[in-house]
Amino acid sequence: MLITQKIGHISTTHYGSKAIDTFPLEWHETGKRIMHKRTSFGRELQLRFLNENQTLCQGDILFEDAATLIMVEILPCDTIILVPESMHEMALICYEIGNKHLPLFYEDGKLLIPYEAPIYNMLKASGFNPQRETRQLLNRLRTSVASHNHNGSQGESLFSKILKLTTTND
Repeated sequence: MLITQKIGHISTTHYGSKAIDTFPLEWHETGKRIMHKRTSFGRELQLRFLNENQTLCQGDILFEDAATLIMVEILPCDTIILVPESMHEMALICYEIGNKHLPLFYEDGKLLIPYEAPIYNMLKASGFNPQRETRQLLNRLRTSVASHNHNGSQGESLFSKILKLTTTND
């Protein structure tokens, strides 16, 4: 089955008694534009998203017929969790992670990073208190795609915004 676009989201769809077939994805697959995988029911799907920024999210609906709905499911993975104690610490963590060009996720005041032992050890040695858990990585911070300008706050990176919050105006 060929899928070329998302058709909705589970939170805004009334699906009644339809069976929900999930399309399981790893966090790093959510931005792929061309993919060939099977659903949890065994249906073969080919994704061809030709438009830019077709990132798949938890609960996105890819297909619906009279009996079935196919929905994206982001699989849990091994994750580093950091809970910054201040905005200054948040800025430092974001800088360290961004400096290594690692994906960064945000949820409920916590920063999440896909687990890698060297990063975990570096964060621990730097005085942060990283925790390791299995979690879904759902809310990726996409700071590198923000537009760039010099006219006010529009297009500022997340790091710039955090840095402004931690800087005092004397």
